[in-house]
Amino acid sequence: MNSRRKFLIQAPLGLIGALAACRVEENPNMSQTGAGASTTPGAPPAFNTAPPVGPEVTTGTFAEAEKLVQVQLTEAQRQMASTSWRTSMAPLLERRTGPRKLALEPTLAPATTWNPDIGGQPMGPAHDRFVRTKGDNAPLPSSDADIAFAPVTLLSRWIESRALSSQRLTQIYLDRLARFNPKLRCVITLTRDTAVAQAKQADAEIAAGKYRGPLHGIPYGVKDLLDTAGIPTTYGAEPFRDRVPTVDSAVVKRLRDAGGVLVAKLSMGALALNDIWFGGQTMNPWLLEEGASGSSAGPGAATAAGLVGFSVGSETGGSIISPTMRCGITGLRPTYGRVARTGAMTLCWSLDKLGPMTRSVEDAMLVLNAITGPDAGDVASVPSHLDFDAAASAKGLRVGYVAAWMKEAPATDVDRATLDSMGKLGMTLTPITLPNWPYDSLNLMLFAEAAAAFEELTLSGRADQLKAQVPDAWPNQFREARFLSAVDFVQADRLRRKVAVEMARVMSQVDLLLVPSLRDEMLVISNNTGHPSLTLRTGFVHVSEARSDWAPDPAHPLPKFSPPRRVPHGVTLIGRLFDEGTIARAGLALERSLGIVGERPPGFA
Repeated sequence: MNSRRKFLIQAPLGLIGALAACRVEENPNMSQTGAGASTTPGAPPAFNTAPPVGPEVTTGTFAEAEKLVQVQLTEAQRQMASTSWRTSMAPLLERRTGPRKLALEPTLAPATTWNPDIGGQPMGPAHDRFVRTKGDNAPLPSSDADIAFAPVTLLSRWIESRALSSQRLTQIYLDRLARFNPKLRCVITLTRDTAVAQAKQADAEIAAGKYRGPLHGIPYGVKDLLDTAGIPTTYGAEPFRDRVPTVDSAVVKRLRDAGGVLVAKLSMGALALNDIWFGGQTMNPWLLEEGASGSSAGPGAATAAGLVGFSVGSETGGSIISPTMRCGITGLRPTYGRVARTGAMTLCWSLDKLGPMTRSVEDAMLVLNAITGPDAGDVASVPSHLDFDAAASAKGLRVGYVAAWMKEAPATDVDRATLDSMGKLGMTLTPITLPNWPYDSLNLMLFAEAAAAFEELTLSGRADQLKAQVPDAWPNQFREARFLSAVDFVQADRLRRKVAVEMARVMSQVDLLLVPSLRDEMLVISNNTGHPSLTLRTGFVHVSEARSDWAPDPAHPLPKFSPPRRVPHGVTLIGRLFDEGTIARAGLALERSLGIVGERPPGFA
């Protein structure tokens, strides 16, 4: 019902008459047929006719607000706006400010969804094909540590042949989690009882000839934003630390159906930002003086330290890529829409993605194959095909790269050497260009969506419970985002389409891109367009100072090292939409030729 009409129906007659008299005095052309009467029959509703609501505003209010959105009004324009604001724009906030307040359920998605298919390019393979590496009859190691660090490709063969039981493997990981978690702070909830029961069931099924596939009996951990029935899912945040869902998320259900064994809910930066949660900071196994990076900090650290067979993380703006780089593992961020997010914490409806974090490229594809597919609970998830052949050659693949990016930070000699290696492997190196556009403007949508997702937490003041309260942490960002312009949100959305069309042009010229993993422009571009990425270790660099996801704080300088410390480094491959198989082919070729994937972090081997 039109807000003015509802007001006229419900308001006391005396008040209506008084307001009507005021209206006629202000506007002598307005029709008046007596107290309580509505507009002239047949007259449509008009803007700026709602009852005045909200606090009084002045020309000074607008003068100050103009600074926030970087526009400038004349004094006359401010005068008109301040006079009309309470009857034109303030009533639009009724959903939040009342009187008809309406709470929006956390599972309620926006009416619009991001569709990455706007460039007119082919959307992935036409058929499903998944070909694993053939079993190589590798003997089972005698050392528990050697077993723990083995890739899923080997663990699964040993379990399938019953050379290794799921119960033994599960106990190895449970023991390592108990031993090393105090150093890393990568576990929020250890699911010991669940793991023991699932491992026992896996062994019984395999013994009975009911083998479910390569993840059957494999212990894994998930970032603590994936719901697990009867097991806490805390988002790494103090206000949610006692939250216990009743239903499994789609990804956890699919991993359970694949026979996986859940051993831990792994840490994450609170509400999916960086690497600090209510239990402290998750640390990098390769360099314990620095954080593991985030927000998929726990999956990065636990996988790198050999505490789980594999893990599942999430990314909105770098949360798989960054900890994958820092911790020296392999991270696959699938195409937006490929993996259903039902039962996962929402940060940004149009940006969030769930993906594997593993110790090898083929492991990542094994996990992706198990969790891929749509679900009715995620309106953005879509059917797709996955084409992967572990034996396929990468020779002839066209690898695009931005020449200028390879010559400057954050690119290193490892990035440049990796590009050269791809050429030596028979791939065709193809320089590409991207326009010099303000790509960071797209982050306006990230902040606006995130602030909307956690509106109640912010407005209730419960965000103040989070451990991190610095200017670049969520509490401040959520509050500041209230003042972003809705008009600028729409303009950023239009820019997003423009960028997606440009990426479609680039990807029509190549099969994949190689980019420095932490190049800000590509982190923003590819997360907004929805293209898949594969990040893998391709070398090592030396650092003389610990690294951090947080803005510099002079009061708390980062540790320095003399001599510099050796840490992993890698590159990121960006693929065409729904074409994860191609970046996996290129990644496998690099992994096999470089021969460094098996090196382990000191102190955890």
